[in-house]
Amino acid sequence: MSQNNGVHGEAGATSTTTSTSTASTDASLNARAKTPKGGNRAGRNGNGRNPKWWLWSLIAVIVVSALVVGVNAFFTNKQNGENGSASTSGTAAAKQADTVSIGLKLAPVNLDIRHQSGSALEQILIGNVYESLVSRGSDNKVHPGLAKSWEISDDGLTYTFHLNEHMVFSNGDALDADDVAWSINELKANKYYNYDQVKNLEKAEAVDSKTVKITLSAPDSNMLWYLTGRPGLVYDKDGKWDEKTGALGSGPYTVSSFDPSDKIVFKANPKYWGTEHKAKTENVIIRFLPDDNAGINALKSGDVQVLSPITATLAEPFRKDSDYVVKEGDGSDKFVLAFNMTNPKLADKRVRQAIRYGIDHQQIIASRGGVDSPLGGPIPKVDPGYEDLTDLYPHDEAKAKQLMAEAGYSESKPLQLTLTYANVYGTELGDQLKSQLKPIGIDLKINYVEFSTWLQDVHTNGDYDLSLVDHAESHDFYKWATPSYYYHYDSKEVQDLYAKALAATSDDEASKYLAQAAKIVSEDAPADWLFSWRVTQAYAKGVSGYPENLSQTVLPLWQVTYTPGK
Repeated sequence: MSQNNGVHGEAGATSTTTSTSTASTDASLNARAKTPKGGNRAGRNGNGRNPKWWLWSLIAVIVVSALVVGVNAFFTNKQNGENGSASTSGTAAAKQADTVSIGLKLAPVNLDIRHQSGSALEQILIGNVYESLVSRGSDNKVHPGLAKSWEISDDGLTYTFHLNEHMVFSNGDALDADDVAWSINELKANKYYNYDQVKNLEKAEAVDSKTVKITLSAPDSNMLWYLTGRPGLVYDKDGKWDEKTGALGSGPYTVSSFDPSDKIVFKANPKYWGTEHKAKTENVIIRFLPDDNAGINALKSGDVQVLSPITATLAEPFRKDSDYVVKEGDGSDKFVLAFNMTNPKLADKRVRQAIRYGIDHQQIIASRGGVDSPLGGPIPKVDPGYEDLTDLYPHDEAKAKQLMAEAGYSESKPLQLTLTYANVYGTELGDQLKSQLKPIGIDLKINYVEFSTWLQDVHTNGDYDLSLVDHAESHDFYKWATPSYYYHYDSKEVQDLYAKALAATSDDEASKYLAQAAKIVSEDAPADWLFSWRVTQAYAKGVSGYPENLSQTVLPLWQVTYTPGK
């Protein structure tokens, strides 16, 4: 289906318009500043006689009044300047800052987006420094990107993309169809990160300088979505840059500096080809603040103007302070308590079901500030295929005890399990789960580890009983249809339904199959979904344009501004 031009699909996107400066910002004064006509001469009236004395007196009064007003305006402006504000035409007005500082929790290890894993890398770079063939909006839908429109063949095997005009990389090199085709083919050939998402993509080719054709081996209803992420990023095939510490893209910002232990500094790209996404603030500094207290102190002191995320309970003082704004946004984050399906202790479905009945989700959500949403299955509200599955396993301690007793366990004869999770999530969740599961006959040992250790032991090696992690990715149901993933969940029925969803030729059909598969997964209880994390963000009054929804995965910064005192 052909798509309409989006925000980038404008003719002459790189052209600029200049205007002639005028004598004043007031149009009525400019009208009076014109040169006198014909026979009029300075100091004389139209009859050649000197002006009357009263006219001179009137002029003198006007001049004196203007001087008084000017002096008053000068001192008013001076005082406003000392107080950190600005004035225009004698009326106090706030001035937009040329720098905005943002505090985020997670930092990328490096900037090598082609090889390095981590959602923080995508959050920071995609849409800001690098651009993709199609883009992802804060509404979690596919939008035009480097391609202004596209068509998909009836059999779902051919995608034809029409690129925008006058596109360039930040080094000035032209961006055309050759760069697009090369980038996608290199992804596949070199097996860059997330190349497996587009396994059905056979090849990309440049039809002409502004047209790209992509051929698939089999239909894939997720293809456009995946092309909004790493698989769709376009690089300069002739460019050279240090991939670990720098970046070379076509987006509205460039990377000025990067220190994974401190911050990344963006500077507006002076060669940016677009108009709608042109940076509104010259400099954006992202500070990495994994410690909650450090983040709060940075916001209070003004070292950052935005703190995202902030724990909902810690945001309460800012809610009551008129100098700050606190909001919550929906996202795709799912706090997943995974049960290792290859672990003999968890092979008994009754044990897995008992764990789910034993968890009091509302209590957990309330302890976190009450802003998160219950989630009863593997698909979040913002994704296709979502269905409210929270009624499948409501909190029922009596039923949990009964199931554990049937499996041979009780509080006096508990099942010993270990919960392994990264210490970046704090100790409270582990303590709550330990407390809630104890009465039903589970002795839960908590193993707090560094995130790097979790990645190696749990994610890579699958060595765990229970695991807890925030899966932030959208459209990631494929993990439940992949037995080799660390969940080790293997259901032929789910795999078949997911295959049908991928082969679907309409969004509605794909969503129907996904919903059916998600319900089966939830009923099988290979995990518990503790909650859908709604991100709380706090920012100084005067900040505008910071994305509210999906900010953990989609963080367009071109529209962010800060006007102190506004």
